[in-house]
Amino acid sequence: MIQTVIFDMDGVIVDTEPVHRYAYFQQFSELKIDVTEEMFTSFTGNSTRNTFQKVKDIFQLDHDVEDLIQRKRTIFNDAFDKKEDLELLTGVEILIKDFHHKGMQLILASSASKVTIERVFNRFKLHDYFTHIVSGEDFPKSKPHPAIFEHAASLSIAPKENCIVIEDSTNGIKAAKAAGIFCIAYNSFHSKDQDLSAADVVINHFNEIDYEKVARYRLDINK
Repeated sequence: MIQTVIFDMDGVIVDTEPVHRYAYFQQFSELKIDVTEEMFTSFTGNSTRNTFQKVKDIFQLDHDVEDLIQRKRTIFNDAFDKKEDLELLTGVEILIKDFHHKGMQLILASSASKVTIERVFNRFKLHDYFTHIVSGEDFPKSKPHPAIFEHAASLSIAPKENCIVIEDSTNGIKAAKAAGIFCIAYNSFHSKDQDLSAADVVINHFNEIDYEKVARYRLDINK
């Protein structure tokens, strides 16, 4: 029986991707580098640090990675605070409250920085529902490396076999499966050009799952 749900954040709980995208491309413009859509899509699921390390290597930039991170963070924070229409994704708040009310443990495992996670959790008052928050900035390798999900599962009240991950990106799904964790892929309108085929289950809306359905996923998959 599933006892712990590990949530990704961007594209699953809230769509901050347009704000991140704006911040990245604003900075790319400042750096006078041409990052293609294909290249940018390949960074999905990476931490900001690993994204800029790749950009630095590809374009042979002299800038310090920490300086690049701080500049992007400044642009993002300014844009985030001004974006009044930022909302949780449709149906996810109901799902989170349903899980929590019925005793499911919830853990966040996001590639976002701790600062960004805190801004989102404070804005939408999510702290009461999650027992642990895991940020990708604490790991040297980003998704699809499984480290972040392996660590999240180690914080679970149950064995890894009784955990699931909810993800929306190719790299996130690969990371969950590499960690040996059952993965639900959310086919988010906001996460384009992502390959969800490696997931165990694909949903198009959060009303397709609830506590009862998720709790028995491991049993169903073993039939």
